[in-house]
Parts: sequence; structure tokens; C-alpha cells
Amino acid sequence: MNCNINEINPKKIKILEGFWGNRNQLLADVVIPYQWDTLNNRTEGVPLSHAVENFRIAAKELDGEPEGTIFQDSDVAKWIEAAAYSLMYHPNSELENSIDELVRLIGKSQQPNGYVNTFFAAKGIEQRWSDLEMGHEMYCAGHLIEASVAYYQATGKRKFMDIMIHYANLIAEEFGPEEGKLHSYDGHPEIELALYRLAEATEDTRYMDLADYFMNIRGSIKRNQGEITAKEEMTPRSRWFESDYFLADKPIREMTEVTGHAVRAMYLYAGIADQYRRTGEQRLWKVLTSLWDNLEQKRLYITGGIGSQSHGERFTVDYDLPPDRGYTETCASIGLVFWAWRMSLIDPESRYADMVEKEIYNGALSGISLDGKTYFYVNPLEINPRIVAFRQDMEHVLTHRAGWFDCACCPTNIARLIGSIGKYIYSSTDNSVFVHQYISSEVELCIKDETITLQQETHYPWNEEIKISLRMKHRKRFGLMLRKPVWCDAWTLEINGIAYDSWCLEKGYIHIDRIWSDGDIVRLKLEMAVKLFQADSRVQDYCGKVALMRGPLVYCMEEIDNGPQLQELIIDSQGNFELKEETLQSMSSVNILLDGYRETIRTDNLYQPMERNEKTKVRMKAIPYFQWGNRVKDQEMRIWFRIA
Repeated sequence: MNCNINEINPKKIKILEGFWGNRNQLLADVVIPYQWDTLNNRTEGVPLSHAVENFRIAAKELDGEPEGTIFQDSDVAKWIEAAAYSLMYHPNSELENSIDELVRLIGKSQQPNGYVNTFFAAKGIEQRWSDLEMGHEMYCAGHLIEASVAYYQATGKRKFMDIMIHYANLIAEEFGPEEGKLHSYDGHPEIELALYRLAEATEDTRYMDLADYFMNIRGSIKRNQGEITAKEEMTPRSRWFESDYFLADKPIREMTEVTGHAVRAMYLYAGIADQYRRTGEQRLWKVLTSLWDNLEQKRLYITGGIGSQSHGERFTVDYDLPPDRGYTETCASIGLVFWAWRMSLIDPESRYADMVEKEIYNGALSGISLDGKTYFYVNPLEINPRIVAFRQDMEHVLTHRAGWFDCACCPTNIARLIGSIGKYIYSSTDNSVFVHQYISSEVELCIKDETITLQQETHYPWNEEIKISLRMKHRKRFGLMLRKPVWCDAWTLEINGIAYDSWCLEKGYIHIDRIWSDGDIVRLKLEMAVKLFQADSRVQDYCGKVALMRGPLVYCMEEIDNGPQLQELIIDSQGNFELKEETLQSMSSVNILLDGYRETIRTDNLYQPMERNEKTKVRMKAIPYFQWGNRVKDQEMRIWFRIA
């Protein structure tokens, strides 16, 4: 595999006006300020966060005990990371000052040996590493490290990163294969991703070595060997919380199926990809592709949601994908973006960028409202509020978006994903430029010692057309690789207004190899037809049903448009599909009007012999899945429908 694919410095990428430009503006104007107020306990009507307050307590500037979850520090870290990305596109001195003050608090809370954790520091630093299964210490450390690197990249300020280097050095001193050190790993992978990232930022390979150690020891030691510290009262004991829950039932080189806690799994697999990118060890690549195939073909919702069981927020078995009680946590979809992106940096095969696209427009994006102030933690594919209200096995499902959560890992995580969206658009090699995502943007990169500026203009995902303009000083030959989305069956390509057919399809990318000149314009039009998708019949909940997609977007139907009892609706496969442009909360949208039937069966008895039932013709309306729950609270929603 090719490990010489280059990520683009995010400061070299500018998001222009369009779908993601508007979301990034919303991030700067609304999401980051709202979340900052919430982290400071200033938002009314939502659970108190205590996250910033905990650092004030740890810094001894406020009396009290830390409150919230044991991993509350990570909410602060992810908010800083999101804010750092926002500063790259939207400079804001007031926001920067807020981050600097927060960095001061974090630094003041740091123990002399480098340790940073508000929860365990309050209980006494000697308690550190006393619950590596569920304590989330290194999970919080990892998010703080990632935030410090992002803030350094955005502003050039090293103070935060130096604080976290001190902490990383402590971890390196206390963990490792050497005699006298702790031989263990964290119950929730994340420190590995952070250490690889810190190593790249500092050019210090010690951090990569430590990340490799945490990856390699995972699954090779067990609880009963006394190496994995755990507090009995913190760790649930049941078949769903054994070693596989922590992705520690076997060494990483023996893994073949995605399992365990979905977010933990995605972060771990992303870490394996980072390790492969460093080492080139082919056994790791075999593991990665086996895991990917298992996920993509057997354990993935059509929206990109993952994790089909709420108990343990975890994977179950192949083809178990219930639409109404699945967990499909927003953070899990975000974690899949991290993994998929790393896979595309190893092997530029379009299926990895296709997965990023599936998540950013469906599974992850559904986790935040259009106004940026309310969130879904769980993203079901079907909901009936009247049933949800009474079923214990659906108590994890919300029928409307919430302003915050007691466990608020998802809001700050979706914020940092939106802020970092630019990093997923492009990559390059010595002689090629890859366009992975169609997003209005501008990037500056170097190919064969030539600085090239590439600009995309598009109304994607609503519109089929993408315009790519190139600027450069000298004519230069290189390959332009344009992803052909998996959902696209036909496309047209023009260069400077003339149809161009001297391309080849290479691993799902339209490869254009030519001598380029300043001012060249490429126009790509992707056929974006409405399609009906069916599922493998081994997914028992979807037999005889279809889901609507147009382009990268999965569509759903809501009660507000189609009336209650959505299960009575039947899609007419031969009917007419009409696109309708509408605006919802200042966001442009393309909705679908379609023909179908409503089969209403009302009987004297609950059950009676089958008879031919009359079906009433109806005109139905479908909206993009990520937009559901933005108009009226507590409404029915459904993705999969019967077909006639």
C-alpha cells in the first residue's frame, strides 16, 4: 500500500460559501459561543456541565469538588479543538482570549509531575491510573493533546502544547515495556491517536513509540493477571462488558470482526491505521481491511450509523441493525470518519472517501440541529414517540433534540468535526491531487515544486455540478483524481468547455493525467438520480422495504408532512419522483415528492383472516435525514418503507 499520500495543512484550505461554508459560519457565530456558555453553566434549561468549573476547582481558584462525568475534561478539550479550527477561517480575538484563559486554568491545574485530570486530582494524585478500564484518564489526556496541537496549528501559540508535552512525558515515564513501568493501556482508545498527532507536530518519535506500545499490548494482558487496574464499583460485570467491550479480548493483529463499544472501536481502528502508516506492517493492513469489510458489509446502517445495541453502546452480530432501538451514537459516526480518512491516506480507494461522505451528510450531521443549539446523541432510523415513551429498551432514544446532555461527548465532537471538515477534501502525492469531497473550497498545494491553487465551486449535495479552477505560474503535468461516488452511475466531464474523455477510472477515481495551465477549468457533472435502495435480506427488519437516496443523502419521512402511522405508507416504485427546492431554518434543501399508497387496516378484532385491502393513493414528501426533528417536536419519522 502507498503510505506516501500527503495530508494538506488545514491552514492551506479555505472553505468557501456553500453547504459547509454556511455550517462553518454557524459554528463560529452560534455553536462555539453556545457551547462555551453551556460548558460554563450559563445556558438555562439544560443539564449543568461543570466542565470549566472543574478546572477552576483543580486550579484552586474555586472551592468545591468536580462534578459531572468522570471524563468531563474531554468536553473542554473538544471545544478548544473546534474553536481552534474555527479560528483558522474566522479570526476572533475574543474567542482566542477565552481559549488562552482556559489554557491558563489547565496549566495551573497541572500537577508538578505533569499530570492533568480534574476528577482524579481532586481525589489525590496517588489515585491516578487506579481505574484504567473506566477511568478515562488517558482518554481525557488524548483529547487535551489533540486540542493543544490544533490550537498550536491555528495560532502558533505553544503554551498549551507545552503543558500537554509535560503530561505526555509523564505517561511515557510511567507506561511502557521496561521493568518497573505499568504494563497496560487505557480502556477507551484515544491516547494513541493523540500521541501519533503530537509526534508529527513535535517531530519527536518517542510519542509514536509510546502509541505503538499501547496498540501492541492491547489484548495481550487480561484483568485477572492484575495488570489492568479497575475499580469494581465502576466497571459493570456482565457478558456485554467483558474484554471485547474494551476491544481487549485479543491482540490487534488477531482482530477480524468489529466488536465492542462502537466509539472505542472506531478510535482503536483509526489508531491501527496510524500505526500502519508509520510501520508499513502488512499484517496490520490485512487486519484493517478485514475489519473494514465486516463493518461495511454486515454491521453498518444505511445512514452510516454504527452500534446497534444501547446496552454497552456496542456492536452485536452481523446483520443485526434494528431501525428503532439501535444506538447509532453521533460520536461513533464521527469516529468512523476518523478511521475512513486514515484508510484513504493509505490506499486511495474511493470507498473510504465514500464512507466519509456518508457520515458527514447523514450519520454524523444528524447529530446537530440546523440552528446549532440542539443535539441528538442517538440517531435512530425510525421513531414513534408514543411507543418510545413507554418502552424500557428505547429509553436511550430521544424523540426531539436536546440542548445538552449529562454525558455531553457528542455536541463538542460534532463541533470539532464541522470545524475540521476542510482536512477531508484533498490529499496529494508527488504527482497527483486527490479531490475526495465536493465542497466549495480553495486549497494551495505543491506538486513537483510548483505551487498550485485549486478552487472548487459547487452547490453539492443539492446540485450535480462541480467547477474546479486551477491557478499556477507554469504549465505542469500531474494527475487530477476526482472521486466517482459509489451512488453515481453516470457523469460528464469538460475541460475548458470541451468534452473530455481521455480519463481512466482508477480505484473509483476519475484520473485525468495531462499538462495543466493557469486558468484551466474542469467541470464535472454527477448524475444525481433519486434511487430506491434495498437491504440484504439477512437484515430482518428491512425485508420487502426500500430506502430513498439522492446523491449522498439518505431521505426520511416525517409525520408533519405525511400524517401519523407512517408504517402504513407504501412507495410506488413506478411512480413519479419530483424534486422540490425549499428552505428550512435558513438552509436550502432539496426535498422529494413521490407517489405511493396508504394501506389503512382497521378491524373489529385485533387479528382476523387476511383479505384484500384497499389502498389509497397519496403523494408523499421525503426530506434529508439529517434535517429531521428540526420543525416540530415528538413526531414520527421513518426511513424504510414497503414498496409496490
